[in-house]
Amino acid sequence: MKQLISAVELHGVRRWMHVTLASCLLLSLGTASSAQAKIAPDQLQISGMLQTIELAPVHVAADQIYPGGAKVRNGGIPILFLPPDKKPSHVATHAETQALRYSLERPDLRIILTVARGHYRIVARRSAGIKSLADLRGKRIATMSATSAGFYLHNALASVGLSEADLTVVDHPRPQKLSQSIITGDVDALSIWEPEMELAVDALGEDAIIFHPDVAYDELFNLNSIAANLSDPERRLQIVKFVAALIRASSETATDPQRAIEMVASNTGYAPELIRAAWPHHSFPAAIAPDLLDVLTREEIWLARKEGRPARDRATLAKLVDPSIEIEARAMLKREKAAQ
Repeated sequence: MKQLISAVELHGVRRWMHVTLASCLLLSLGTASSAQAKIAPDQLQISGMLQTIELAPVHVAADQIYPGGAKVRNGGIPILFLPPDKKPSHVATHAETQALRYSLERPDLRIILTVARGHYRIVARRSAGIKSLADLRGKRIATMSATSAGFYLHNALASVGLSEADLTVVDHPRPQKLSQSIITGDVDALSIWEPEMELAVDALGEDAIIFHPDVAYDELFNLNSIAANLSDPERRLQIVKFVAALIRASSETATDPQRAIEMVASNTGYAPELIRAAWPHHSFPAAIAPDLLDVLTREEIWLARKEGRPARDRATLAKLVDPSIEIEARAMLKREKAAQ
C-alpha cells in the first residue's frame, strides 16, 4: 500500500509538473506573441542632400511634426540601396535627374512626392561682353552637367539656338563654392542651384546680368523610396505618416518660412540672410508635380543621348511614379482634421 501511494503521489506530481510546464509555455508563447505584435518596425530612415534649400520642409517635418521625430542624414537616392548593416534610408530626396539615372539599374525606385520646385536662372558677367543669352556663344560656363542644372542649361541654350557645343562647359563635381569660379573670373557664366547663384549675384553686383528664359522646366526635387518599402504594411504606414507630416510642414513653411530658413542655414552652413534672399527661387508644393512625367520623358531623351544608350519610353518611366502614398497621406490628414 505504501508503495502504491508513493506511485500515485509520484504520478500526481508528474502530472502537476506537466500541466504547470505546459501552462508556463503557453503563457510564455502568448506573451512573446503579444510582444511581437507590438514591435514596431525600426525607426524611419530619411536621407537628403543637406546642402540644398529644397530640403527645407523635410527638416521641419522630420524634426517638428513627424510622430516621435526623425533625423535627416546626408545623401540622396543611393542611400536607399545601402546594405542592411549600413542602415539604408527608407525615403530619400533627390532631383528627378538622379531618379532617371539610378533607376536604370534599380527599376524598383519610386517617386512618391514632389517636395520642391527649383526655379533656375543663369548669371553672367557683363564685363565678359554678355548682354543676352546668345552672347554665351564661345564663353565659359560653370555647372554640374549630369544634374538638373545641366538639363536647365541645355534647355536655356536651346531657347536661343545654341547647344553645349557652342561654348565651353566647365564641369564641377560639387556645388559648394561653385560661385567662386565666376567671382574670380575663371568662367563667364554660372548655372547651378541656390544659394550659390545668389552668392554670385551678390558678389558681382552691377557686373551681374541674370537670365531666366521660360523653357517649361523647373528642377523637380522629389521624395523617393523603393517598391519593397512601399509593399511592407508597417513600413508603408511610417512613410505615409511622414508624407502627411511633410504636407503639413510645406503648408506651414509657405505661411511663415522663418523656422525652415533657420534649419536650412544650420544644416548647410550658409548664412540665414543668404538663404532668405535665395528663397523666392523655390516653391514647395508637397504634391506630385503635374508635369513630372512630361519632364521625365523629355529629360530621359537628353540623358540617354549623353550616356550613349537607348531612351526608355513614357510607359516605362510612368512605372517610376507612385501617387498612392500621397493619396493615403492626404486621406490621413483629412481624418485627423475631422476628428478634431
